[in-house]
Amino acid sequence: MCLPKPASAIGCARRIDHQTTTMKIADFLAPADVKIDVASTDKKKLLSELARDAGTKLDLASDAIVAALLKREALGSTGVGGGVAIPHARFQQAKTPFGLLARLKKPIDYDAVDGKPVDIVFLLLLPEGAGGEQQLGALASIARKLRNPTVAATLRRARDDMDIYRILTSD
Repeated sequence: MCLPKPASAIGCARRIDHQTTTMKIADFLAPADVKIDVASTDKKKLLSELARDAGTKLDLASDAIVAALLKREALGSTGVGGGVAIPHARFQQAKTPFGLLARLKKPIDYDAVDGKPVDIVFLLLLPEGAGGEQQLGALASIARKLRNPTVAATLRRARDDMDIYRILTSD
């Protein structure tokens, strides 16, 4: 488990890489869970909007998701740099990892580790309990993909949600 000391989810993912079986992004991201031109104007509104969408899909209370995400953000920003954020939380009710990607219409301040605004956000909800190491492989795989500047630039230029999905799920 990642302790509060790392400044970013990337730091956690780097340590996790060596301990887990890597999951494929297509295992936890569906094409319907890619959103483009999201118009949130700040971090809290964005997390609330993403939590509402995830809560509907997973039959979880969106306020519980927001609370867990904000609790995680209090440990250190999940804005990992390069215009990317990977907010994440664990839920006992979650059966498998769930991802949702949002490309924002305009970058927002996210208190990212590099101080730059964020325009690509990957929400990741993970199950608690058994299989935790494998589940954290989901965080490692998306962090590895999104920290690649070429991938991030390609996502920003993508024409539609299916382009983004193909970029993220290609090997």
